[in-house]
Amino acid sequence: MATNASHLGGPIDDATPTSPAPTASGRRRTGTAGRHNGRVPESDLHPPVLRWYAEHARDLPWRRPEASPWSVMVSELMLQQTPVNRVLPVHEAWMERWPTPADLAASSTGDAVRAWGRLGYPRRALRLHAAAAAITERHDGVVPAEYADLVALPGVGDYTASAIASFAHGRRHVVLDTNVRRVLARAVGGVEFPGASVTRAERDVATGLLPDDEATAATWAVATMELGALVCTAANPRCAACPVADRCAWLAAGRPAYDGPPRKVQAWAGTDRQCRGRLLAVLRDADGSVHRSALEATWPDVAQRERCLASLLDDALVARTGPDTYALP
Repeated sequence: MATNASHLGGPIDDATPTSPAPTASGRRRTGTAGRHNGRVPESDLHPPVLRWYAEHARDLPWRRPEASPWSVMVSELMLQQTPVNRVLPVHEAWMERWPTPADLAASSTGDAVRAWGRLGYPRRALRLHAAAAAITERHDGVVPAEYADLVALPGVGDYTASAIASFAHGRRHVVLDTNVRRVLARAVGGVEFPGASVTRAERDVATGLLPDDEATAATWAVATMELGALVCTAANPRCAACPVADRCAWLAAGRPAYDGPPRKVQAWAGTDRQCRGRLLAVLRDADGSVHRSALEATWPDVAQRERCLASLLDDALVARTGPDTYALP
């Protein structure tokens, strides 16, 4: 079985990378990536962060030595903008039902959407189903280890491909989720939050921080991710418990407040996302087709409800089974 380096999860990821792909070189870059404004060399972050992770890493099923690359891949899709505590029971049920990509590929997309439950962003279930079919057809049912093969799968972008290669196969890749980006922005960049999207300079710093050894690089990736999730959090960071507090540029600067563009805050009440969720819940709980009248009872705003139903049909999350009846695909 391939090496499984543990991980946490990451942001929503589409099929088209929005930032340059990680370098395949086994060498760290020099220059500003090796030292930040004359302060502590960034490689000095490695020992305390790795020691902290060895002591504080959470025991998660996709992190265990016996976890398969498929388990890691499923967790990656599920953890995109979804808390670990919500993912755990769904991941367990999913792996019991579909322990391999071929098992999922043999089921319908409707089964995948139903099993996705209330995790949100149900298109991820369709992406995972499509990726499972591609893995079965192109890779004999085995989740590939190479970045190029992973990023070529349906619904797999740069972050997800890098994360699977690193966490499931122990490969050396830059893995930049929101937690890692925040840790590096504070410890190295001296700012409270990173920008809205990954920049080349940000990726260069992250690449320069990667240990040369593949296994250590994979552990470093998950360790910084875990540090951001548990200590260097977006709100109320626990700097007193941070293993690199004595060399953090942001802390040394007095924790200056973020002064960039307004950060997006996700709304829920009254949004199309909530409306789509209500409609899907009715179909997910039904044994067969559902009459339009049952959907109409879920949302009072007619125009919004019809718009959301049309979008669910366009996304192939819902199928029309008759003039006025609908079901999961």
